[in-house]
Amino acid sequence: MSGGEQKPERYYVGVDVGTGSVRAALVDQSGVLLAFADQPIKNWEPQFNHHEQSSEDIWAACCVVTKKVVQGIDLNQIRGLGFDATCSLVVLDKQFHPLPVNQEGDSHRNVIMWLDHRAVSQVNRINETKHSVLQYVGGVMSVEMQAPKLLWLKENLREICWDKAGHFFDLPDFLSWKATGVTARSLCSLVCKWTYSAEKGWDDSFWKMIGLEDFVADNYSKIGNQVLPPGASLGNGLTPEAARDLGLLPGIAVAASLIDAHAGGLGVIGADVRGHGLICEGQPVTSRLAVICGTSSCHMGIDHMVQGHAAFPELQVKATARCQSIYAYLNSHLDLIKKAQPVGFLTVDLHVWPDFHGNRSPLADLTLKGMVTGLKLSQDLDDLAILYLATVQAIALGTRFIIEAMEAAGHSISTLFLCGGLSKNPLFVQMHADITGMPVVLSQEVESVLVGAAVLGACASGDFASVQEAMAKMSKVGKVVFPRLQDKKYYDKKYQVFLKLVEHQKEYLAIMNDD
Repeated sequence: MSGGEQKPERYYVGVDVGTGSVRAALVDQSGVLLAFADQPIKNWEPQFNHHEQSSEDIWAACCVVTKKVVQGIDLNQIRGLGFDATCSLVVLDKQFHPLPVNQEGDSHRNVIMWLDHRAVSQVNRINETKHSVLQYVGGVMSVEMQAPKLLWLKENLREICWDKAGHFFDLPDFLSWKATGVTARSLCSLVCKWTYSAEKGWDDSFWKMIGLEDFVADNYSKIGNQVLPPGASLGNGLTPEAARDLGLLPGIAVAASLIDAHAGGLGVIGADVRGHGLICEGQPVTSRLAVICGTSSCHMGIDHMVQGHAAFPELQVKATARCQSIYAYLNSHLDLIKKAQPVGFLTVDLHVWPDFHGNRSPLADLTLKGMVTGLKLSQDLDDLAILYLATVQAIALGTRFIIEAMEAAGHSISTLFLCGGLSKNPLFVQMHADITGMPVVLSQEVESVLVGAAVLGACASGDFASVQEAMAKMSKVGKVVFPRLQDKKYYDKKYQVFLKLVEHQKEYLAIMNDD
């Protein structure tokens, strides 16, 4: 800049704790990702449906990746830090030390993971109350939410965990506490997973009704009685101890956190779409739906189907020989075998219901199982590729199912914004466009979840006046994929079959459970 000094660049660090790894990024004011690092974290499954992690292991991984992404950077230019994480439950004692969430008494394993389904009996009893707070979670609470897990701990680990507990954190809130020493909770976590109301706060009658009146008695100090909006600056910023751990300077602004999927939404949904011919241009942001395609659900379903097939070893060998991922190889193989027809038509006789781990949305039914209809005796690579395609389509059909439930409740959705690992898969993206009949917007920056976490840090720093302003400046459209409307009739039929699958499953479950 002539006639004056150029302002130094301002940077933000975003940290994302997923199911199997912690990732961090250094992001500038325009939302450009300048450095990236990831680190695996440990998972334990001591018995079926019990999934556990360690908060100490997770924090150590956060420190490793943060130090990597800020190497060589003037630390004075780093203005803010934001965290997002899965909705896992962290348990600490009154001195903030880990407590065991397992029968073995291993306090190192003090996190009940989001996908843990141990609290089936507890969630069924909670849903039987039909308490009014359930209307805020779709009428039925999921086993993956925190109330049933808390009740399970009280009923099963009273002496070694419950009676000693001083703090129950959602994992994103644990991270912001670890960085700042501030126990305030994010409005995001408490509303989505804990039944907190932004307007009314905690409902005493709910906790008393389900047998967790303990929280009411101590004014909710164990689960959060100070609640802040995501992006709000916490306390005095990064503590000296946390600064040493992370390789940053003390006092850097730290934001109230977000659930990981919500951070992905923050990183994509506010992008300026002018010039792309999208109907959402000029419409309220509520006409946009962010679809976070991470490893936590979609990938596990696809991996399960692909890796369990007899032709999987052959697939591995051929993909390795071509230096491709197995999914890139399957996509190219589908193009080879489709002949003159659209690739999606290969599944005309093969249909999948993908809820191998129960349905979270829109049914919140943990009893549902995966289904496949149309299986043949063939077990070759063609058969595997088509089964993979049917599974991808099933996930997209599930997205359509969710959209229709939202629209029935009064929402009006016109455009999908995809991010996460599977948004890098062109087949997955095109199937979402074709099956929902909506254009799909992909972010210029593929690591949108990390951009969203960095947006939080940018807001906490005061460099932007609002979350909305930061979103608009830091998220950019990369590509738009439009639906192939000539295939609409076919996918409408596939969707009818999809709905029939769950209808039949509910019928046979009712028959088998009939006394």
